[in-house]
Amino acid sequence: MSSAFTKEQNDDNPREDLPDRPVSPHRNLVTPEGLEQIEAELARLQKEIERATASEDNHALALAQRDLRYWSARRASAEVIRAIADHSHVRFGHRVVVELEDGERRSFRLVGEDEADPTKGLIPYVAPLAMALMGKSVGDKAEVIHHSARIVEIN
Repeated sequence: MSSAFTKEQNDDNPREDLPDRPVSPHRNLVTPEGLEQIEAELARLQKEIERATASEDNHALALAQRDLRYWSARRASAEVIRAIADHSHVRFGHRVVVELEDGERRSFRLVGEDEADPTKGLIPYVAPLAMALMGKSVGDKAEVIHHSARIVEIN
């Protein structure tokens, strides 16, 4: 049997040729806050690379360099979109309050993919819910996976 099938990874010598993180094929729309997050991540990774280099931690260095490549690409392709003051229709950057069929209300803000955090009500503009809401007005209904929600507020 070939040794390629039997050799195990030696934890004392971790891989340094990490594959790049996948980059979304969608436009990289970001809010001004999202751009700040990207720039903060770039600064953090520069410091992480310095620490890993100083401590000769090749695995940490490889991780930081991989992430730096990802965030550098995201920064280079970022299209900053400021929320439009006109709240007559749902657009990127707006916060939308919807009322579900059972009467529960939920609030979502449509943001860029990298700044999305559903636990904080931040959903990426390419998510099915965001796409269903985009362009709609107060009173309109959005249908997502057999569920209906009525828009009650746009901020």
